Amino acid sequence: MATRVEWSVRDSHRPWTLCAVVASAAAVGLRVAGLPPVDVHGPLHYLGVMDPLCGGTRAAFLLLSGDAAGAARYNPIVFPLAAIAAGLLVRAGIGVACRRWLEIRLPAGWRRALLAALAVAVALLWIRQQAEADLLTRAWAGAGVS
Repeated sequence: MATRVEWSVRDSHRPWTLCAVVASAAAVGLRVAGLPPVDVHGPLHYLGVMDPLCGGTRAAFLLLSGDAAGAARYNPIVFPLAAIAAGLLVRAGIGVACRRWLEIRLPAGWRRALLAALAVAVALLWIRQQAEADLLTRAWAGAGVS
């Protein structure tokens, strides 16, 4: 089976579209209002166990503030997630305007390979974030502070 690219009359990936809309709105709200005044860490964070999303809030804030290097320092996952969200928002904009939704269907073998690559990438990110535990457990003093 080959990769299929087609236009559909309905959005069969609506949950992903909604995730992109909500995440983008949250990111803009984060940039406007600043980091949340409440602690958003899980209990393992205080035991020194970092997960792949640790530093994500700061990374998103820094990315939207134009500090790509700072964002990369806190969590490099912010770049592919931002690109995916942007792509989904563009797809949604086209879908709403044209009433046609872009659908890309990958063969099962490709999907399995991509899932395996994603699992490896998450494991590597987890290791990387654990190596940055000192940075990620430091109190945040604002943009531009490492």
